[in-house]
Parts: sequence; C-alpha cells; structure tokens
Amino acid sequence: MNNVGVRDLKRFKRKALSVSQELLVKTDYLGHGSRTPLVIRPALDGVELVTWAASNRELIEDRLLDHGALLLRGFVVRSPEEFEQFIKTVSDHLLQYNERSSPRKNVSGNIYTSTDYPADQSIFFHNENSYQSGWPLRIFFFCVTVAEQGGETPIADCRRVLGRISPSIVARFVEKQIMYVRNFGDGFGLPWQTVFQTADKAAVEQYCLKSGIECEWKSGDRLRTRQVRPAVARHPRTGERSWFNHAAFFHVSTLDPLTREMMLEEFGEDELPSNTYYGDGSRIESSVLDEIRDAYAQEAVSFPWERQDVLVLDNIYTAHSRSPYKGERKVLVGMADPLNWKDVLA
Repeated sequence: MNNVGVRDLKRFKRKALSVSQELLVKTDYLGHGSRTPLVIRPALDGVELVTWAASNRELIEDRLLDHGALLLRGFVVRSPEEFEQFIKTVSDHLLQYNERSSPRKNVSGNIYTSTDYPADQSIFFHNENSYQSGWPLRIFFFCVTVAEQGGETPIADCRRVLGRISPSIVARFVEKQIMYVRNFGDGFGLPWQTVFQTADKAAVEQYCLKSGIECEWKSGDRLRTRQVRPAVARHPRTGERSWFNHAAFFHVSTLDPLTREMMLEEFGEDELPSNTYYGDGSRIESSVLDEIRDAYAQEAVSFPWERQDVLVLDNIYTAHSRSPYKGERKVLVGMADPLNWKDVLA
C-alpha cells in the first residue's frame, strides 16, 4: 500500500466512483416477454432522478436507443419543475406543443397535462405529432397521481408494428403517403386559434405555407387544412425503419361505432374534424385499416402506473396510447429534441 502514489490513488478513487454509479441502479423488464420498456430502478432509497441523470445521460441515451422505451421507477421526482429539469438534463431542446391536435393544459414551462379527453374514452396508438412537418424525437411522461382504476399508457414498438403489416400495404403507403384532413370551427374539437396558438389568419397562412400545409378558409370563420406526410421513417442514428404516422389514429373508422355513426351523421365525411386518406386523396380501404390496428394490438405493452414513474419514449421507435380510467389521474408530458421529415427519409 505504501507504494501507491498520489496519482495512482486518484485513479483508484475515480474508478471507485464510476463503479458506485453503476451500482446505483438495477435494470429489468416487466415480465411480459417484451424488451420494452427497459425498467431502471435505483438500488438505494432516495436517489433523485435529476442528480442521477446528470451523471448518466449517455447510459440513458444508449438504453433508449436499444429498447425504444425506458421506465424510470422508484426515483425521487418531487414536482413538475423537477420533471422539466430532468428533461433538460438529458435533452438538448425542450419543445412547446405546437399545431395541436388534442386539449392540454400548460403546467410549468414546456410541461403539459397529457391529453384531456374524457376518462371513459381510450386514445389510440400514435407517434407524437407525426402528422406535422417536424416533431420531437423524444417524449416524456411523469405520473403525479395514479388513477383508481385503469389509466395505463400502453406502448408499441413501431419497428415490430411495421413488420406485422403486409409488405404490399407498406409499399402502397410508401408510394402514396398519407393525407391528413382537418376541419376547424364547426363546434367540435379544438378551434384553429388554439391549434395554431394565434387568432391572426395571416399568421396561420404563413405557418401553413412554411410547414407544407394547404389551408382553405370557409364561411363562418372556419378552416380546412390538408397535409401529406410519409408513413415510414428511418431512425437518424440507426437507419432502422419504423411505422411512424397517425393514419389509423385520425381515421374515422378508429372511433367506437356509436361515436363514428354520430360524427358521420352530424358532419358527413368531408367535414369531419379529422380524417385520413392516401396521399393522392383516395380512401384507405377498411381492410387495410383493420390490419394496421391489429398490428398495434399485437405489439401492445401495458403496465399500471406507479406514483413518480417517468416513462421516456423514442418517438420514432415507440407509439403510445391511453386506456380509460376511473378516479383522478394526472400524468404530465414533455417533448424534446426536434426532427423533421428530411432527417428520417432514406
């Protein structure tokens, strides 16, 4: 021991610190046969997520790239502000929620409530904002209050979803792409002023022009938009292909039968608040939509929330949804690291 110099002692201390960082957490799966999400738990009580993440950003990035989803369970996260600080610690750019498609409330900075749909309704699988020209690479969820019953956030690996869809159908979508049609101002869904965060029509037109959206003003201060986007993305770091879109999410046939019948009777197909078509405007066949929905169902992974859980998703690799629930439920959302379609096309 007397032969150990000061320089050697410093190296020993650095090595010991590195080992202790590894021992701070343990990883496993949820036991349903899927590799997603990877569950990361602290090995000791009282480990603060922000503090741990500050020393382990590379580990978080690598594991997220491997698994597509991380469930950080058992860490200390006291507030929406600490949740936001965690996102800033592991990401380069926290995003605002723009070109909105669902009702949310701002909680703190760029932290929002998850979609404020009625508790008795489910929300179908989707990749956040994939109908836009740009969207977040990562999306984060923070469970503040666990529902009395239900309220899970099921996820699905979109690489595997893509593999379950017939190659001929995938090829058709790659060739034709997807057209998203939205109608605003008819008394159902978000008004265009909320969606675009402005009451200035000229500002809306400018945004649409910049974002590749065709906009059409209708009578009574109403608006219709059309935008054509790809259906398949290649991950910018790995080149892996993923089913990345809102094709089924926005299609009228995904609504429950009673709601679908009511919406079609009230608005007709052309005036629905939202619907999807092939990129050339032709209808997507019912059998195709059934196959897409079944592919998500086959890959769905669901788990009950625990208080202070943080779920991190690679938005290209992993779609998310929401189950109906009873009682109070509060899950917060943050989005980070912007990409656009030119970053992910082959």
